[in-house]
Amino acid sequence: MKYHFIGIKGSGMSALAHIIFDLGNYVQGSDVTHHLFTQNKLEDKGIKLLPFDERNIESDMIIVVGNAFGEDNVEVKKARQLNLKIYTYYELLSELINKYNSLSVCGCHGKTTVTAMLSHVLNNIKGVNYLIGDGTGYANKDNDTFIMEACEYKRVFLNYYPDYIIITNIELDHVDYYKNLDDVLSAYKEFSKHAKKGIIACGDDENVRKLNIKDNILYYGFNDNNDFIAKNIELNSDGSSFDVYYNNKLLDRFYIHLYGKHMILNALSVIAYCYLHNIDIINVRDQLVTFKGAKRRFTENIIGNIITIDDYAHHPTEIKVTIESARQKYPNKELVAVFFENTFSRTKRLFKEFADVLNKADKAYVTDIFSDRETQEEFPDVTPMLIVNLLNNGEHLKVGTINNLVDENNYEYIKPLLKHKDAVIIFMGCKEVYYIKEKLEKYLKEEKYD
Repeated sequence: MKYHFIGIKGSGMSALAHIIFDLGNYVQGSDVTHHLFTQNKLEDKGIKLLPFDERNIESDMIIVVGNAFGEDNVEVKKARQLNLKIYTYYELLSELINKYNSLSVCGCHGKTTVTAMLSHVLNNIKGVNYLIGDGTGYANKDNDTFIMEACEYKRVFLNYYPDYIIITNIELDHVDYYKNLDDVLSAYKEFSKHAKKGIIACGDDENVRKLNIKDNILYYGFNDNNDFIAKNIELNSDGSSFDVYYNNKLLDRFYIHLYGKHMILNALSVIAYCYLHNIDIINVRDQLVTFKGAKRRFTENIIGNIITIDDYAHHPTEIKVTIESARQKYPNKELVAVFFENTFSRTKRLFKEFADVLNKADKAYVTDIFSDRETQEEFPDVTPMLIVNLLNNGEHLKVGTINNLVDENNYEYIKPLLKHKDAVIIFMGCKEVYYIKEKLEKYLKEEKYD
């Protein structure tokens, strides 16, 4: 079969493209021309990446359309004219997972890491197909299990009917869509009913408990009212270790090269799923040790005395645990946070919470707001200064425009970061904050800034 993906560089779309390719199909796709972190692996497989053009669409193609693209896209229009089979991203993914023993991982935070961690463990033990929200996808025709990350935005996860669901936590997010926390809870409540066989959920999360799920659910966490419990926790600069009990029975002691208690919770969900599926716990323990993290989740680079970290954190809770993780690993270094916010509505609703958690850093920078689904005109009073004005030691990092951001010859906007000489600099955001990180790293390596 011949597939064309419209918006192939999106994290979910690129992952799905990998899977369709791995299953023996021809795959190509179109997207913006500037470089995104997902495209390297696509290019490594020889998947053709094209600019948007109606000539990309041919009469023998199946079309997959990313969530950001509508009927006004030139390629969608051409596909309609040719009367081609058109899938949305979630329609194709839903059809695909129904062919396997399936698991969907959802939650406001941690779902990408849990999906990546479990995929790593199972793929090294028995083989598994997986779709991870960091742009990673893999499939083998001989595997019988499919693990996928399921996003709650616009209730998209309600398109899926997996055998099992993992719920990591629930908070108010996507405030451009959800009215309030009750609205979010209603979506998760409905999705929980889609699990055909069972649910594994973080019992320490009070909002998860509010779902009041009665049947076929097991809880994990630190508190004694859970089924799977982590005890005797040790956190140090090398990682984290902990004992795991199931129904008061010690399963084993586990070690992960990851930081922060939230990572222990992530590992607990993986251990619980594997234990329930009769995966040898010793093998699980040994594979967890080798897991290095998902893409754009605490991804580190060392250049002299500077350590840069790229992290997808874009919600106050995620920023908080990312900063705490850096403190655990690098307790003696200056900690600098660079936050790249990408929605005006989230800034308006949560600017005080953003400031509170950014104040946990020694220094914080907040960039201009770049949004692909909202405009400044819709939120005339929402600027980075809402956050900056509440910071103890913070300032606005003036990037300007998206063209300035991607211009490989423009080093001006990184100038304020150069004064930090022995520091951990954490770049946080769900969009292109990594451009700033890469620009700083390039300067530090080449020392070309004048």
